[in-house]
Amino acid sequence: MKITSIVGARPQFIKLAPLVRALRTQPPSKPAKKRSHIIIHTGQHYDFEMNKVFFDQLEIPKPDFNLEVGSGPHGWQTGMMLRRTEDVLIDERPDMVLVFGDTNSTLAGALAATKLHIPVAHVESGLRSHNRRMPEEINRIMTDRCSDILFCPTENAVNNLVKEGVSNILKEGKLVTLDAIESLTVDQGTPFAVNVGDIMYDSVLLGLEIAETQSNVLDRLRLKPKEYYLATVHRAENTDDRVRLNTILESLQEIGAEHPVIFPVHPRTKKTILAYELLPASSTQFKIIDPVSYFDMLILEKNASKILTDSGGMQKEAYFFAVPCVTLRDETEWVETLEEGYNILTGADKERICSAALSPPHFESSPSEPFGDGRSAERILHIISCL
Repeated sequence: MKITSIVGARPQFIKLAPLVRALRTQPPSKPAKKRSHIIIHTGQHYDFEMNKVFFDQLEIPKPDFNLEVGSGPHGWQTGMMLRRTEDVLIDERPDMVLVFGDTNSTLAGALAATKLHIPVAHVESGLRSHNRRMPEEINRIMTDRCSDILFCPTENAVNNLVKEGVSNILKEGKLVTLDAIESLTVDQGTPFAVNVGDIMYDSVLLGLEIAETQSNVLDRLRLKPKEYYLATVHRAENTDDRVRLNTILESLQEIGAEHPVIFPVHPRTKKTILAYELLPASSTQFKIIDPVSYFDMLILEKNASKILTDSGGMQKEAYFFAVPCVTLRDETEWVETLEEGYNILTGADKERICSAALSPPHFESSPSEPFGDGRSAERILHIISCL
């Protein structure tokens, strides 16, 4: 069985790492059924933490194909990815294409495979923010419509697909155990959804193993665990709106008057801050730093007192580490993080941001396990191998 993974942004390579490990360590469900794996890198993020060290540390092989599309307007970028991905798929003719998350690479890969009648499996399917102004929301919805296997990270994601009628065969929303996978009946050619758990949890467990032995970011930044806040901003809804971005920056500076705030500035955010002439002054309490590696970020997240972010991934990582999170958005696709009080939505409202950041946490218990047990990659590979 020839499996092709299509990825293009740093979070997708991070999600790919557990699957690569499972391919290396988990024998095929049918001994006579050999497996091969091809990685297509669209080049969507072509220079942001995508160096050789990154691949080596996560033990991801060098991509078999790098399409080198690069950045550009959404339509142009997606179209170029679709065109170049199609050429590779025609030559390689895989048995299954895997796409991850909600980027333009995700949608382009799903469209290219579907038009060539190659089965598509969408990892992280069923997420909805219900905000169609987000490019990611459009990518999610359209990719789910193209996919044959919808690998959902949570029960809520499965329920979203049930409501939309995306799949004709839908498995129980509860996490499918490895032992129960053999009993799944798959009607070839009929889409189905299954809750395998969140592969990002697998990734965090894997990345933390590496980070705790290799990262010295706390020493470099002279930080003590639980004595600083961590902030990130990168989504277009915040960076492309001068008023929202200015409000967020003012909020972080105000919070910094009471607690140290570490602010790694994403290249996109830095560009717009400079264009709007909003660059705040860095100080000992409000420290603006360059982007950090994935492993440094895990250590910063785990040891933060609170996290302020508009990143979907960081909302979950904060939850995994039981760190209170303030989400600088008006909605979230990760509703599970809200239900137990670990995450608070504030939008770009200064009063709400500061209140949420400076108030005591609202949760009293440890996080539950709505995202699974860290073995999602094994389930995904096992299900694919059974087809």
